[in-house]
Amino acid sequence: MGLRKLLTTHIDHPESHTLRQYLSVGGYESSKKALNEMSAEQIIGDVKTSGLRGRGGAGFPTGNKWSFIPKTDKPKYLICNGDEGEPGTYKDRLLLEKLPHMLIEGMVIAAKAIDCHQGYIYIRGEFMKGIAIVEKAVDEAYSQGLLGKNIQGSGYDFDLTVYSGAGAYICGEESALINSLEGRRGHPRLKPPFPAVSGLYSCPTVVNNVETFCNVPHIIRMTGDEYKKIGTEKSPGTRMFAVSGHVKNRGIYEVEMGTPLKELIFEICGGIQGDKQLKAVIPGGSSSPILNAEEAMTATLDYESIASLKSMLGSGAVIILSEEADLVETTYRLAEFYSHESCGQCTPCREGTHWVKDILHKIRDGHGQQKDVDLLFSIARNMEGGTTICPLADACVMAVRPTMQKFKDEFAKRLVTEPHAVNEQKEVVNVT
Repeated sequence: MGLRKLLTTHIDHPESHTLRQYLSVGGYESSKKALNEMSAEQIIGDVKTSGLRGRGGAGFPTGNKWSFIPKTDKPKYLICNGDEGEPGTYKDRLLLEKLPHMLIEGMVIAAKAIDCHQGYIYIRGEFMKGIAIVEKAVDEAYSQGLLGKNIQGSGYDFDLTVYSGAGAYICGEESALINSLEGRRGHPRLKPPFPAVSGLYSCPTVVNNVETFCNVPHIIRMTGDEYKKIGTEKSPGTRMFAVSGHVKNRGIYEVEMGTPLKELIFEICGGIQGDKQLKAVIPGGSSSPILNAEEAMTATLDYESIASLKSMLGSGAVIILSEEADLVETTYRLAEFYSHESCGQCTPCREGTHWVKDILHKIRDGHGQQKDVDLLFSIARNMEGGTTICPLADACVMAVRPTMQKFKDEFAKRLVTEPHAVNEQKEVVNVT
């Protein structure tokens, strides 16, 4: 366990983003193998055998997702979700800027697997550098016959288009992203039907994350059986983690799945800034429930371990919080983010995130009472569990309620103990 370079083996090369460098280290050999020597069923079978799970948040088995695409004469579409908007997450941005050809190769292989001839790379609008690099990489691939007609002499055609989003967090949800690609407002769609049946232009569609696609060339090169030997039985492979917060060596680290979280924090990242005590860890981006220090010390970086602690690996963002962290302020800032990013389509989310934010603002400023906490928890119960079309409302609740429950003393210190205390304070201010 520990650091394990698979995707990032050559990422430090100054020209890692160029076709010349990618070809020099065996790039596009996997796509050549998949296009010329393997059937669609064999590709999907290899990815299933590998145990690869989506690296964008939910962790759904990738091979299963591809196998859901129906065999029909309707066009099939393939979309890369590069709309990385989860607070704390920035590993896909690195892949887009440093290894765009690995992404393209992974998409070519996936296209053959689902019989798709048109793909899209949807990139967050703020990633201007990444967009320019990926567009250039696509042009390079076309110029060398790695995209377009008769790819690598295989007789297979696949076109790829880069699309820039507009910075909406909600477009990270796959159906909202599809609406955005169609030129519509980025609102999530009701499911079913799922994108595999009716996605882009009402046709079968697969949407995968940047890191997910980048794993595919390695699986084809080394076979699914060999890939599965990395990591744990139920969480194979490596995972890229964007580590931020109160840690000495912040950055992006590729580690073998199953690596202890404490190893990532104290050995790989050098420990807590100022040698302070660890207070908490947000293990998978802002929408994953917080872990206290005791939980973090027992956790391993795989789906099952984190799920057993009632949290999730999510988007691969590990946010470290030391004893000096103000969790009331942190929780308010996260609630403010979700309130701002709600698309407003569903009432429990549109109204609930706004109320949660306002109540936390009141508590943060020392004007909250116990009845406000009770009201917040009541609102949270009405926001979760399938009351909305997409999980944004649930994400807000997961960012707020576990923190308030695990660190209730910190919130209690901000509450007004006597209902009339606020009014008395106001009167004093008016007199002076």
